[in-house]
Amino acid sequence: MSSTKPTETSSELALIDRCRRQDAEAFGRFMDLYQSRVLGFVRRMAPQAEDALDITQDVFIRAFQSFANFDGRSAVKTWLFRIAYNLCVDRARKQGRTPPVASLGEPGEPDSIEVSDTRWEPEQAALNVEMNEAVEKAIGSMSDKLRSVLLLHDREDLAYEEISEMLGIPVGTVKSRLFLARQFLQSELAPYLRGELGRQTE
Repeated sequence: MSSTKPTETSSELALIDRCRRQDAEAFGRFMDLYQSRVLGFVRRMAPQAEDALDITQDVFIRAFQSFANFDGRSAVKTWLFRIAYNLCVDRARKQGRTPPVASLGEPGEPDSIEVSDTRWEPEQAALNVEMNEAVEKAIGSMSDKLRSVLLLHDREDLAYEEISEMLGIPVGTVKSRLFLARQFLQSELAPYLRGELGRQTE
């Protein structure tokens, strides 16, 4: 049994209960709470802007249709991002898309790596537009396996156990993929972090 427990407030639980009863007004408020976060996640998982918008719309359609089956054993945020992740994976499979760094996190990946529970926060490092673009490009060039774990943990603040439950993988695998994703980011951004590119353009 998962140790993950819902963290919703009493008002959020009341809203979820209304959504379970197919209350359209309540679901509109639910969308207001989560739509921008879901779209931000999907935009980094799907390569085309049109795909991201379509997938995000499908996420909430699917959520509305299946809210009656939400049992509350996991946080509603975890449940919602699981729907988003699955739809992103389905879209990629239908398009026959292969991530450019698909070898990362594949066979040979350690079963478990201990990583400090700190977030890689690219926004803090993105001191200018060029740096921010480099961060987004690096995230976009990862495999779906690494990118999803990085975004869910560092940007959506999901715990290892929540991501494990959501993706159906062991907690140790979550940690190793997160470690590899951070290592990849640091490698890609090394010239910016060392200030080499800035000196070259002066």
